[in-house]
Amino acid sequence: MADSLPFDPSRLKFGIGQPVPRNEDPILLQGQGRYTDDLQLPGQLWCAIVRSPYAHAVLKGVDTSAALDVPGVVAVYTGQDLQAAGYGHLRCTIPLQGLVNIERPALAVDRLRFVGDPFACVIAETREAAKDGAEAVYAEVETLPAVTEASAAAAPDAPQLYDHIPGNQVLDFHYGDAEKVRDAFASAAHVARLDLRNNRVVVCAMEPRSAIAEYAPDEGRYTLHLGCQGVFGLRNQIANDLLKVPVEKLRILTGHVGGSFGMKASAYPEYVCLLHAAKQLGRPVKWTDERSGSFLSDMHGRDHEVTAELALDAEGRFLAVRLTSLANMGGYLATVGPLMGTMNFVRNIQSNYATPLIEVSTRCLVTNTTPISAYRGAGRPEGNYFMERLIETAAPAMGLDPLELRRRNFIRPAQMPYAAASGSRYDSGDFEGLLARAMREADWDGFAARKAASAAKGLLRGRGVGNFLECTAPPAKEMGGLRFEEDGGVTIITGTLDYGQGHWTPFAQVLHQTLGVPFDRIRLVQGDSDQLIAGGGTGGSKSLMASGAAIIEASAKVVEKARLAAAHLLEAAEEDLDFEPHAEGGARFVIAGTDRAIGLLELAARLRQATGLPEGVPDSLDVQHVFQEAPMAYPNGCHIVELEVDPETGTVRFDRYVTVNDFGVIVNPLLVEGQAHGGIVQGIGQALMERTAYSEDGQLLSGSYSDYALPRASDVPSFHFASHATPAQTNPLGAKGCGEAGCAGSLPAVMNALVDALSGRGVTHIDMPATPEVIWRALNQAA
Repeated sequence: MADSLPFDPSRLKFGIGQPVPRNEDPILLQGQGRYTDDLQLPGQLWCAIVRSPYAHAVLKGVDTSAALDVPGVVAVYTGQDLQAAGYGHLRCTIPLQGLVNIERPALAVDRLRFVGDPFACVIAETREAAKDGAEAVYAEVETLPAVTEASAAAAPDAPQLYDHIPGNQVLDFHYGDAEKVRDAFASAAHVARLDLRNNRVVVCAMEPRSAIAEYAPDEGRYTLHLGCQGVFGLRNQIANDLLKVPVEKLRILTGHVGGSFGMKASAYPEYVCLLHAAKQLGRPVKWTDERSGSFLSDMHGRDHEVTAELALDAEGRFLAVRLTSLANMGGYLATVGPLMGTMNFVRNIQSNYATPLIEVSTRCLVTNTTPISAYRGAGRPEGNYFMERLIETAAPAMGLDPLELRRRNFIRPAQMPYAAASGSRYDSGDFEGLLARAMREADWDGFAARKAASAAKGLLRGRGVGNFLECTAPPAKEMGGLRFEEDGGVTIITGTLDYGQGHWTPFAQVLHQTLGVPFDRIRLVQGDSDQLIAGGGTGGSKSLMASGAAIIEASAKVVEKARLAAAHLLEAAEEDLDFEPHAEGGARFVIAGTDRAIGLLELAARLRQATGLPEGVPDSLDVQHVFQEAPMAYPNGCHIVELEVDPETGTVRFDRYVTVNDFGVIVNPLLVEGQAHGGIVQGIGQALMERTAYSEDGQLLSGSYSDYALPRASDVPSFHFASHATPAQTNPLGAKGCGEAGCAGSLPAVMNALVDALSGRGVTHIDMPATPEVIWRALNQAA
């Protein structure tokens, strides 16, 4: 550095800890983003999907003759056609003991199992012709009774969706020592019990799903352009499971992605249709969903019916927590469909409390609804929500302040590393310190005066606390590739994928700090499966931990290679060279005690042109490295919410929202705060607004934005964000993940605040989504 002060990485303008604006923002704000639907290929055809209007029916036959007569229609394919071509089926890939799996064809063959279930596709010269052709496809069906709720599907007389799945139950999951838990509840001084609904949500990503398929017959190779959460894993799934071809015969390309939240992580039936059509017709084939189709075809999230119980001793110490759940899977099993209500409940119900025993029993059932998959948090927000609602229920029944009950049960810093009953091993955290900081930031002591002021206006004011601790996704191998380009830039190649998070900037900050590459010369490649040798994708709040660690390790390998090359070019011994990543003028190797040096980028350029290098001297500084895995991390925090309820209308207005978080080492505070804001808003949406409603015969009643309410800017408050970090001990960066934490804290904080506001009128619990109508009815019923 230019001055003589000790080097502090946080003082780097583009280093770790700096709020650097996203590199993508100028591109996106100028309308230069490239999303899948922006791509037009020469000679491309259009695809329209024919979906079932019935929730449950026997598919007796499909007549495509009228569709083929529509001008511009080139081909129509049915499930029989794809079956004859030998494609594989979509299925759950989570290894859960006792799971009765479902082999889902890309197009239904004999049974339609939800409104939106695809059974044919039409290929035409234009989008309009394809849609006209789709309307002309005729299906002969015999309608059957439908069931839409997991509890109804479990009834003895419920309609049966599959012959090989009696009682509609695909999994009877159990975790924990039932006998020990039973004894703990029998000996408890107090038991808190709640019936809770984790309501189904529609995943409303800004960009609907879209894809374009190509086939090169001379190579026998497919290319699929689409938005996803990781091209490496998706390529493997589609090639191995669906196309049944070697992975090198498929290339996945992803540009910008307008949101996903878990929904775009896996393969969908439409992709098989496009790949088949491209091969058969010898032309690219494109499909872009419409919003009405997205409501039906995109995987939904959540949907659990849960009985939660907490056993406490006479001093309020937790003895055991027990969840008994029914999980709605929808009409088919998504790739990770059963995960949320099973192992993710287990891992997250404990939160940041010392709880000796956990028992989770979940029955997963199929229904005549859109299949369920991961949605932001994927079981993590739910586990924390259940625990926080139990605490708020138990405390007043025991004559305790809910804050004191939390404090008595917090895991202490001195107990770290802590072996949780869930099987997790918490490495760090200051949970009591977080709560104390959040109370100060929220002006806890001023609440009484604000409550009185609200009452004077005829409004009910409530305050809610939402502590959370969530387990990030399990470990996965991740690529850290560094490529030195001819123009003097450096490209990071890694297998996570940015679908709105802004990976380019924090990844560049890590590389800038570790290797000294100028920030403005760093590029990022994530969306090309041909350039990857590993990739865990983005999901479960692990991207920075995985790709960041991969970049750190790859940087070290670059330094190793560069030291050998610099020693040769400077005619010096390796041990005499010092690497100065942040020297004036750029990163360089310098011979100790001299002014002889060579810059890193200059070294890369000279190697590119060098010939006749001695054995052992690299001809390039490029690195292809695979980070082998890091354990889970445990982001945690505390949200405190104050809101007002108008008892005459049931409407809710947020007055203040404070969130204090432990995300470990924060690479880019600006982006982390933005991630927290987004997660909080989605939690508010689920808690108060988003109601996915089905009719008795399985029709989606909330199938558009006229019927399904999403939060708008006017519905949410300004957020106060603060950090109270303890660095993670489980990865080189010390990061803990932040992408889903906003949901994990907002669900319990908002619902606790709402119940607190209503409690003076006799309402002690209310389920999500607590819409104005639901709140109004609860108040009137209590009165």
